[in-house]
Amino acid sequence: MNADMRIALIAPPWTPIPPPLYGGIELVVDQTARGLVAAGHEVTLFATGDSTCPVPIEWSLPQAEGMRIGMAVPELRHVLHAYESAAKYEIVHDHTVVGPFYCERYRDLPVVTTIHGPFNDELTDLYRAVADRVPIICISHAQRRAAPDVPVARVIHHGLDASAFAFGDGSGDEDGEYFLFLGRMSPDKGAHRAIEVAHKAGVRVLMAAKMREPWERTYFDESVAPLLGPDAVYLGEVPHERKLELLAGARALLFPIRWNEPFGMVMLEAMACGTPVIAFPEGAAPEVVDDGRTGFLCENEADMAEAVGRVGELSRADCRAAVEGYFSTTRMVAEHIELYSELVRS
Repeated sequence: MNADMRIALIAPPWTPIPPPLYGGIELVVDQTARGLVAAGHEVTLFATGDSTCPVPIEWSLPQAEGMRIGMAVPELRHVLHAYESAAKYEIVHDHTVVGPFYCERYRDLPVVTTIHGPFNDELTDLYRAVADRVPIICISHAQRRAAPDVPVARVIHHGLDASAFAFGDGSGDEDGEYFLFLGRMSPDKGAHRAIEVAHKAGVRVLMAAKMREPWERTYFDESVAPLLGPDAVYLGEVPHERKLELLAGARALLFPIRWNEPFGMVMLEAMACGTPVIAFPEGAAPEVVDDGRTGFLCENEADMAEAVGRVGELSRADCRAAVEGYFSTTRMVAEHIELYSELVRS
């Protein structure tokens, strides 16, 4: 294994690294960069100029392009400048969509990419076309199963540094105990289901969710706002430190997705705070939640409401231990380094 590789990480240009607000991909990139440096490697992060990750950062875009997320021009410009500098590194780990295609200009440069989104029809076509030249990392087996014909180099689950998360007792706030929904305001994340579960169980639910896009606001207005009240409160999109406070104080995280979620970093963030996760067995949830130990996997909303009443059976220390153990940044980084080393040698 190479003891001191020169590694370039290319982040998407949509959110600073680490993310001040919502941003699961950006949190993973931040943890990877910090972990690689801690393991003794030379790392340069290609991000936007407002990033604060404590590693050397190069940028061409001074600010994150959140208002133009998904647009080709800012991402291509970001990638173009990144590869101009990254060509001097031993390996590039690219987290953008455009980069794995642009890197064909640098045929002698080992490049690996992580696919963070679902293998839908569009992305499956794209990654099938590039997989023979750019090794692909999947973030869960659930994600990989959706496109079994696309070659995948590794499945590497995400990890977190648990020491950066305050361990909470789930005692709630000044208004008493609560359960928490945290994510995007979208139908697939199931904010409306979280409220319905809380109503069935007779508990209070607080909701911290990103709501910037027009379609997110439409979903909120039509499906979530009518359900709000004293025991179902929408807090908006909260800063990172407030998010950690909410997670630490929650009795449990409600994760009522009904789609093939590739991972779900919020589950690890909750567990790092000692907060168990109550989820449906969709996507990567069965790979993250140890049913009956770090949370409950439920078949339907009635089952989830019943599980709310059983949270006291779970140990918050076990939730924290899961992130300190398998779901640690150290394990995640070690698996990446092993793959990088194989690619550099080959």
